Amino acid sequence: MKRSVYLQPSAIFWDRSVPRAIDEADVPEWKGLPLAGSRLSFAALDVLTRASPVTKRRTVVLGDAFSGDWGRDALSAADILQELSQPRGRVAGLSLDRPRIMGIVNVTPDSFSDGGQFATTEAAIAQGLRLVEEGADILDIGGESTRPGSDAVPLDEELRRVIPVVEGLRAKTDAVISVDTRKSEVMRQAAAAGADILNDVSAFTYDPEALEVAAETGLPICIMHALGDPKTMNDNPKYDDVVLDVFDYLESRIQACVAAGIPKAKLIADPGIGFGKHLHHNVAVMAGLALYHGLGVPILLGASRKKMIGQLCNVDAAKDRVPGSLACAIAGAAAGVQIIRVHDVAETKQAIEVWRACQAGTEKGLD
Repeated sequence: MKRSVYLQPSAIFWDRSVPRAIDEADVPEWKGLPLAGSRLSFAALDVLTRASPVTKRRTVVLGDAFSGDWGRDALSAADILQELSQPRGRVAGLSLDRPRIMGIVNVTPDSFSDGGQFATTEAAIAQGLRLVEEGADILDIGGESTRPGSDAVPLDEELRRVIPVVEGLRAKTDAVISVDTRKSEVMRQAAAAGADILNDVSAFTYDPEALEVAAETGLPICIMHALGDPKTMNDNPKYDDVVLDVFDYLESRIQACVAAGIPKAKLIADPGIGFGKHLHHNVAVMAGLALYHGLGVPILLGASRKKMIGQLCNVDAAKDRVPGSLACAIAGAAAGVQIIRVHDVAETKQAIEVWRACQAGTEKGLD
């Protein structure tokens, strides 16, 4: 079901004042609301409504938003506004009061960026430990490439690639371990091996048993938007409005997860940069990142080294897209994204720490 109104926080700033409650009365000077309970606040809203041929957009300051007449959209707008401001709980023990870095460990021969580089168990474990040393809060272990045009990997092969790496890392680090898979049996065995998060690019739609297994594990899960199967998803993707269509899809999958017995507090949403999206779709989603806080769950951004960067900057080799990846990471942090999935952990950590200090105007109290 498509919503009639969507709210995207704008005029986002680092709030150095005492946070204000959404229902606080008699505020003499309105300074904004906290964005998902973070140090960022927002002072205005872009109000989006579906229309043909283009979505209608108007900007209102928060004071006008509270005093304005929303008509039949009042309840929907109030619900989204509450979600935009509500603090996010911990995920796998991690607080989300600052951007968390998810380091990518591809145990595959064919990933678009580093295929084959960490394809052995020993190399993947060493890479994971290296990323933790560089500052990764989460390690995302994947045994099946889902790049555009990729082929599915048989279950036995994916298990052979992934489970020994999860077991090896669990024995050597307390870092949060995520497993990037579409298959319920991989989810089940990964959870038993010590994984902390399940991350499914199909939003738990590829495997009919995936949602049930995810609920049984009790682990937090990440649902991602993708249009179709990796083999064909980028052939001819079409949207009415990509930013709003992605929101609707993720909202529907959140509802499906809750109905399957997974608490909303254990959900993470990823708008899926590059998955069933051409360049103009990807940059539109990047510009609309703050809107997805209206889902009421933490947001994960995975734009590291992706084709979008190469298209924008004429850079063919994925390994040469690190500067563009850092720009995406900072854009995500500025939009309040809670988890940033990257190949280049040390560089991303440095960029985000400098950005946070520059926003805060102090180097203190940012750990």
